[in-house]
Amino acid sequence: MVSALRKCFNESFTKEKYQDFLEELHSKHPGTIDFRVAETPVFIAKDFADKMLSACESIVDVITQPNFLAITKKAIPEEIKVLNENNFSHFIAFDFGICENDKGELEPQLIEMQGFPTLFCYQVWHDEVTSKHFNIPDNYSAYLNGFNKEAYLQLLKEIIIKDQQPENVILLELLPHEQKTRIDFYCTEDYLGIPIVCLTELILEGKKLFYERDGRKIEVKRIYNRIIFDDLHAQSAELQEKGKILSAELEAEWVPHPNWFYRISKYTLPFIQHPYVPQTIFLDEIKELPADLENYVLKPLFSFAGQGVVIDVCPEDITRVTDPHNWVLQRKVKYADVIETPDIPAKAEIRIFYFWKEGETRPVGTFNLARLSKGKMIGVRYNHDKEWVGASHVYFEK
Repeated sequence: MVSALRKCFNESFTKEKYQDFLEELHSKHPGTIDFRVAETPVFIAKDFADKMLSACESIVDVITQPNFLAITKKAIPEEIKVLNENNFSHFIAFDFGICENDKGELEPQLIEMQGFPTLFCYQVWHDEVTSKHFNIPDNYSAYLNGFNKEAYLQLLKEIIIKDQQPENVILLELLPHEQKTRIDFYCTEDYLGIPIVCLTELILEGKKLFYERDGRKIEVKRIYNRIIFDDLHAQSAELQEKGKILSAELEAEWVPHPNWFYRISKYTLPFIQHPYVPQTIFLDEIKELPADLENYVLKPLFSFAGQGVVIDVCPEDITRVTDPHNWVLQRKVKYADVIETPDIPAKAEIRIFYFWKEGETRPVGTFNLARLSKGKMIGVRYNHDKEWVGASHVYFEK
């Protein structure tokens, strides 16, 4: 997007340099990066970054208002509500598409958000290796608000570990060593020193949770939760039965609490009014379908990785929905073919990380990731056999 930097990067790019970059990126935990890594980062000028952060702060205004818990009460499916919810989400991720408006101008548009962690630690490693193998200007950084690697990881430790010993804080996931994002789990273990624990390893005694390591039974006092409950409910009956342990009265603290995955989600979008947040309406509140239905996207409230989204909506799609209270209609945005590559330009989606430390009145923007695509949608399944697509991150002008 910063044309001079893009031109310089592309002209100096070689496949040999990219392979050297990949070799070091994979060296930390060989065989665990189970997704395509793009050939390039994204360079974002300060004015465009300010627009994204303006939208984020506007949404934070809504999240921090006194009635937020009340207006999102129905966001959490009854069958998966978890006890002992706190009054804020430790983490929020905001996904923006780089889009083109009716005037042909580039602008960010919020695609989705989640009160849930993402690749917080892998991205630190990704940035470190990128900076080593490619020429990144000194006045650009992957971090926001003056953060650097040390300050970022320190804040992450303070939020996740707090005042506990690392062995009493677990990264909890369902079959973690089989997940596509497992590289982030291993990087979290590297940087924070907390163990990775599978749901199947948990032991419940009264209200206390334990796991075993090297013949020792260790109490769990804080849970860095990476389980997506929608995913859990798609597993075998045996795993779902094991998952009931999470609904029990537990003495362990959640970081973040699972209910916030639903409170800060597509469910929140209809409450947001901002130029860079597309109009979103609960399907069951629509009295009359828009005349330009082709300019909307139909999305289920409860889905994972874009599953169930209808891009080219027709009235029949609406008619087929049997639970309209679980769906939204969102104004369609036009992704811009904005990242110049050796063949055709790529689209880009940017995820902004917000961290919320206990005791603070608001979360703060810290870091990012990006995904490049040449398909109709962002995601691996839409980019088979393409280059200059996949996982990346942004360098923001300071």
